[in-house]
Amino acid sequence: MDEDDMDYLEQAASDEDYGFEYSDDEGDNDDRSEDVENMYYKAKGLKEDEPEEALKAFRAIVTSQPEKNEWGFKALKQSTKLLFLVLQRPADALATYTELLSYTKSAVTRNYSEKSINSILDYVGEGGKTGKKKGGVGGKGSVKVDVEVLEKFYEVTREALAESKNDRLSTKTNLKLAKLWLDKKEYMRLNKLIRDLHEAISAGDDSDQSKGTVLLEVYALEIQMYNETKNFKKLKEIYNACLQVRSAIPHPRIMGVIRECGGKMWMGEKKWNNASEDFFESFKNYDEAGSPQRIQVLKYLVLAHMLVGNEINPFDSQETKPYKNDPEITAMTDLVDAYHRREVHTAEKILRDHKATIMDDPFIRQYIGDLLRTLRTQYLLDLIKPYTRLELSFLSRQLNIEKDEVEEILVGLILEGKVEGRIDQVGARLELDRHSALEKRRYAALDKWTTALEGVHGAIASKSGGSGGAASERMIMGGGFEIMV
Repeated sequence: MDEDDMDYLEQAASDEDYGFEYSDDEGDNDDRSEDVENMYYKAKGLKEDEPEEALKAFRAIVTSQPEKNEWGFKALKQSTKLLFLVLQRPADALATYTELLSYTKSAVTRNYSEKSINSILDYVGEGGKTGKKKGGVGGKGSVKVDVEVLEKFYEVTREALAESKNDRLSTKTNLKLAKLWLDKKEYMRLNKLIRDLHEAISAGDDSDQSKGTVLLEVYALEIQMYNETKNFKKLKEIYNACLQVRSAIPHPRIMGVIRECGGKMWMGEKKWNNASEDFFESFKNYDEAGSPQRIQVLKYLVLAHMLVGNEINPFDSQETKPYKNDPEITAMTDLVDAYHRREVHTAEKILRDHKATIMDDPFIRQYIGDLLRTLRTQYLLDLIKPYTRLELSFLSRQLNIEKDEVEEILVGLILEGKVEGRIDQVGARLELDRHSALEKRRYAALDKWTTALEGVHGAIASKSGGSGGAASERMIMGGGFEIMV
């Protein structure tokens, strides 16, 4: 018994009536029903070895029924699945599916029809990927479907749902189609569908608590579209709108998507702290949803954490610790260790040796230059501490980069006040002002000391002025001051 029959039996059990008396003339109907049932299961037995014969058998069930009933619906459902996943004839599957939709009005219950429609649209939207199960239907590979045929599947579904006034399933169908257009990078079609979804949400009942949840799902699709098209202005606008939605209980995967795109937005603005916070929230949501995307987002979190310059190990938290030894994460773990030890050469070697798990991700690759610059800067600060004068060529060899890049890093450090010194471009060396720095610290200490003494003097003078007369004079003289009052 497959999942189709399980769904039907569960629904039949929920709709079962008790306490009715049946007349004797219903025996003939039961016999006919048993014959059709036998035909149905015989046809199912042919699916794997003789799909074409199974298809004919299912068609015979449909034509043998004078009225539309559940067996005709189930036969059409199996035919659609065979045509799409096994025989890979999407256009024929569309015709069968269109016929099936006409059965949803009266032949089967609303819940069962909704489950069936969702199941069909799931494998249609995935291009047949859901059929790739060991020993199951669709083992011949994924299905290549024209965009027009795919769109027609959803169009006939929306028309049927509009007739039955099933707004809830209609919205879910549009969301599935929007996800399909996003995956296929059909941004013009996606943009139009998102506008339609926003209009439908605005026209809905404001008291409906699911309205905010659906709105967040639409925002999640929209924010992904703007992220992929690099429209960061609109991305930020949608991101801020997401955070304003209050009356919603979204699936954690939806919030994972929104926070991930938010983290990428902050990374683009080089606001590493904000990016780190959003990636952490995204990771927690993906982890709660059981989504494999949590591993990728964890890499982004580690990257942002290092760019912040935080000395705390990101794998010390309760949420991330279980993934520390994950094969996909070990390279990032080693990179964090090298970062904390300021071992720039080790970090470079890790990046070379683990290209598949780190450098093949275009988003991570985009910020590796910033990460290496941060690491080289910290390494350089430690390297120059004992010296007063260093050749740029020496620093270039130590960092394994060009002299121009060394000079650029040093200029930045000098302007930020992290290095006291100057660059002799003629001699190509860095000259550090160790004595000048010491003098500045000495004068700063003296200035603090003077300020403190002035404060003490002011306090004593204030007390002396309040006591008056000889007592005031004695206090002042006893304090050693040469001022007579």
